[in-house]
Amino acid sequence: MKNYRHLSQEERYQIQALDRQAIPVAAIASQLSRHVDTIKRELRVGCVGQHYCAQHAQQLSTQRKASSRNARRITHDIWVLVGAYLALQLSPQQVSARLFAEANVRVSTESIYLYVYAHPELGAVTLRCNHKKRRRRRGSGSAKRAQRGAINNRVGIELRPAIVDSKSRVGDWEGDTVVGKRHLGGLLTLVDRCSRYTLARPLARRCATPTSLAIIELLGPHTQRCHTITLDNGSEFALHEQFAVSLQAQVFFAKPHSPWQRGLNPNFPLAPISNGSH
Repeated sequence: MKNYRHLSQEERYQIQALDRQAIPVAAIASQLSRHVDTIKRELRVGCVGQHYCAQHAQQLSTQRKASSRNARRITHDIWVLVGAYLALQLSPQQVSARLFAEANVRVSTESIYLYVYAHPELGAVTLRCNHKKRRRRRGSGSAKRAQRGAINNRVGIELRPAIVDSKSRVGDWEGDTVVGKRHLGGLLTLVDRCSRYTLARPLARRCATPTSLAIIELLGPHTQRCHTITLDNGSEFALHEQFAVSLQAQVFFAKPHSPWQRGLNPNFPLAPISNGSH
């Protein structure tokens, strides 16, 4: 292949002539429009005795080229095709795959990168990767968190009667669930704001249906003293309309990320606890 081999033979003779004149390496690199490290490496590799020898350096370059695996199996026509694909702004990964699919030729991505770096005449080619970053798919847990604060037909705590804030009557309940060990199941708690009377029941699953049934079972015997129920925005309370009708109570939801609006419920262990049985 007659293409550029890092440095051409003419450039090597220029390096030899400038080096014999004791021209600084930086000045040689500037004159040849090459990187300083390239000139330093060339002077070190092509040195014979105490002086750089262009002929010797060229012979070494030819030997490296002949021993190159890619030089033996990738033809000049294939490299021309590589350059054409890169000009179409295909990434090296895409070029490699396309060569194999269309010409049954295997050229590694690394070889394509090295080829481009070694050929400044391809400087106009911009290496790019067109693969877009995949969007992270939300799992079921993320989907449940996304539902918080977006329960259908929820009524905000700002519409709750003022008498509930005064804690002057029995029958205004706060509800919450406690996550079980290893996030398996949980515990449903209901606390009366006035008397601090507490009801609790374990949940095999923190889902809407079992939670709704548990609320109905716990508060069913107390329907005469069940005026309001204040909950957080967990998806386990999504069937609030179902137990509201069954208990003939009003259900309100605290604002998202505002646990102080249900400050009594998190402290339920301080109050007497019942499992709802009499």
